[in-house]
Amino acid sequence: MLTRATQAPGPPVWPEPFPTLQVRHVPGKGRGVFALVRFQPGETIELASVLLAPGSRRAAFMGTVLKDYTFRWNEDNGEIAFCLGLGSLYNHSFSPNARYIKSLREKAIRFLALTDISPGDEITVNYNGSPSDASPVWFEPLP
Repeated sequence: MLTRATQAPGPPVWPEPFPTLQVRHVPGKGRGVFALVRFQPGETIELASVLLAPGSRRAAFMGTVLKDYTFRWNEDNGEIAFCLGLGSLYNHSFSPNARYIKSLREKAIRFLALTDISPGDEITVNYNGSPSDASPVWFEPLP
């Protein structure tokens, strides 16, 4: 049986996993997601699947570094979600240029542009869920 590596000389060429997005270091914030292309308001930036953890396991995750990368998922049963793709790397802003919408049925989070986003712009969301929610977050946000 031939494998992909033996079918053609040289390494296989694969598309970039996120050809429209790039992760970069942001001073004071850690990693952040940046646009490589233009996004218009309402346009999907990313549709990211999630892994769900039952509410009964929530406390176990909250004692680890993973606590900063989870999404509240189902308020009725305390489920939390770990967003795959780049979903857990978008930084917070109280003036975000994107928002996220949870789809419990699809077990996914859709990230949508709120404003025009140009190549090179950092894509930010409000961690409180609603783009206009000014409730305090668990850290001191940078401007």
